[in-house]
Amino acid sequence: MGSSPSQSNLPPVNLCAFPFILNAQAKTTMLQTDAELQMQMAVSGANLHNVFMLLTLEPHLARNPYLVLHVRRNHLVSDTLRELTVYSDVDLKKPLKVIFDGEEAVDAGGLTKEFFLLLLKELMDPVYGMFTHYKESNLLWFSDKCFVEQNWFHLIGIICGLAIYNSTVVDLHFPLALYKKLLDVSPSLEDFKELSPTEARSLQQLLDYEGRDVEGTFLLNFAITRENYGMTEVKELVPGGESIAVDNTNRKEFVDSYLRYVFSDSVDEQYSAFSAGFLKVCGGEILSLFQPSELMAMVVGNNNYNWEEMEKNAVYKGEYSATHPTVRLFWEVFHEFPLEKKKQFLLFLTGSDRIPIHGMESLRIIIQSTTAEEHYLPVAHTCYNLLDMPRYQTKEILRRRLTQAVEQYEGFSLV
Repeated sequence: MGSSPSQSNLPPVNLCAFPFILNAQAKTTMLQTDAELQMQMAVSGANLHNVFMLLTLEPHLARNPYLVLHVRRNHLVSDTLRELTVYSDVDLKKPLKVIFDGEEAVDAGGLTKEFFLLLLKELMDPVYGMFTHYKESNLLWFSDKCFVEQNWFHLIGIICGLAIYNSTVVDLHFPLALYKKLLDVSPSLEDFKELSPTEARSLQQLLDYEGRDVEGTFLLNFAITRENYGMTEVKELVPGGESIAVDNTNRKEFVDSYLRYVFSDSVDEQYSAFSAGFLKVCGGEILSLFQPSELMAMVVGNNNYNWEEMEKNAVYKGEYSATHPTVRLFWEVFHEFPLEKKKQFLLFLTGSDRIPIHGMESLRIIIQSTTAEEHYLPVAHTCYNLLDMPRYQTKEILRRRLTQAVEQYEGFSLV
């Protein structure tokens, strides 16, 4: 009888080869651990270089161990574009530090979050025409007509990557189709239903039609009309598409061409620039472990709310504690809010109505007492998840003031 092989001769098991056994949180932890290792390598490389420069008496060639962005609040986009052009791909792996011109605050994480929120708010401004806003779904997609250079889309891609790398949830209203494309998965009709439900239903009706006279019933050809700032343009989905009628034999091809036009052909340059920026920061083998929905949750968070967990993890400052009468009133009022109002509060306090992929336990809010009188509203410091709350004496006053503050908040969202 032959002896059985010893355990030491067995090949090692690589869990990354079996992504289906890892949940989204485990994959995110792996990616963030990989990010931290790459950050440490970038920092160590810079420190080693600096020691060498000191030894050779050339300290002016020293490298900063951080990715430092010096920006002015009123020139955020242009300053960020300028700053990022001087950094290499390796520099993007370093921990991010943001310095706002003329301000002395040290970036302990709050300024970085504020930077992401303010920059993305400006980049999403409809005045630039970078994205089409689908009112029916309240989602964005790349615009085929815009007034900015492609490096703006590249910048948004880098910013999304940096947000992941620096464990910051950003409030981006993109459909799942974007995350599919980043993972080389083709968007489907189901993705179009998420983005533009009415248009997608029309395509579904075309596919489901059981009659024989598809051509006479739908009167379609392989071309679509698009409105652009008051001008109507005809876009052919295939060469010579205006002269090709949609019939029973080619309707599936028409729908596929329609989806390819919306998600790829019409926005190829814009998406390619965005993708190149994103993958410059977050590309790599670990990213391929993610399902599109998991990647989406890592960027924009998820909606697995656990409000009791949020209360349990809350931190109190000043005169407040978990047993303070005003704090008890606050949580009574908050838990009585309907879901949409709770989400509004989350947006008001943190800059996003979604939570990090690791769940409520990773979201820590701070409630701080103030000397303001009862007729003042609570004030949110979004960058630090910090709520300044006067010492309200009654539940009704607290409810009214908190509701006013939440409803007046414009936030960084589209609507």
